[in-house]
Amino acid sequence: MSDVSTVFVTGGAGYIGSHCIVELLNAGYEVIVVDNFVNSVNDPDGGSVALKRVETITGKKITFYECDLLDKNALGNIFAKHKIDCVIHFAAIKSVGESMEYPLLYYKNNLIGMLNLLEIMEQFDIYQLVFSSSCTVYGEPTYLPITEQHSVGHNITNVYGKTKYFIEEMLQDITHANSKWNIIALRYFNPLGAHSSGLIGEDPIKPFANIMPLISQVAMKRLPVLTIFGGDYNTDDGTGIRDYIHVMDLASGHVAALNLLKRSHQNYKVYNLGTGQGVSVLQLVQTFEKVTGTVVPYKIVERREGDISTRCVPISGGGKR
Repeated sequence: MSDVSTVFVTGGAGYIGSHCIVELLNAGYEVIVVDNFVNSVNDPDGGSVALKRVETITGKKITFYECDLLDKNALGNIFAKHKIDCVIHFAAIKSVGESMEYPLLYYKNNLIGMLNLLEIMEQFDIYQLVFSSSCTVYGEPTYLPITEQHSVGHNITNVYGKTKYFIEEMLQDITHANSKWNIIALRYFNPLGAHSSGLIGEDPIKPFANIMPLISQVAMKRLPVLTIFGGDYNTDDGTGIRDYIHVMDLASGHVAALNLLKRSHQNYKVYNLGTGQGVSVLQLVQTFEKVTGTVVPYKIVERREGDISTRCVPISGGGKR
């Protein structure tokens, strides 16, 4: 059992959050979760479908509150009810394309939500935080593979990535101002997959935006064709290259970060989380077809605004699987 026994998880009913909670519970942590269901499914009694399945997987109970981080008073009331040791912050809206259409929505939700959380944490003398950041802070990379030393913030191609970058700047500033803060930001690449039980996976309330569930939907004939955005990138087959990391590896990375905060004072550290192997969209489709024996019809259309050609991380430090 960790000395940091109670973890407050924002956005815990979502895809990455729910898988991370499985690993937290299995590691012996107690978990308190908030979510506003903007990205995830709730059930008729107001609970979380995914979290109830997590309870089935782990045999452990989860304390859950429906709460929007923009409601600072409600957030503070939850903190007042519990002795919280550490926070893992997943809650954010995260569609690259949508962020370009609705920038004010993204700035308001992601930035003010983070500010409210930090102020409440400080109010209750809680200074340990794992932040769910993103490789989008690197923008269009100037070299590959991308290390943590790569410049950030200079050529970010979408509003979502800018919100993650601005939050990282906030975190650096507060750790410089107050040495009590102990923060790790995890810049992860492209999560996919699901828990081996099959009970939880990617289940948003909006149409799927990530590549793997879209491939699966086409394979099951729930969608007629896979739309691939961009076939003219500077890659071998013209489609974008990404570093796809399994969601359970990502979850393990969060537990490892939490354990590191427990062992030593980090002040502020960033780590990439990826596999070190870039895979193009067409390669992913072809691998899926080979493994499953199905055909995935696809069409290539114009690039999506805000996308880049290639992202991958070297195998070192946090990049190891």
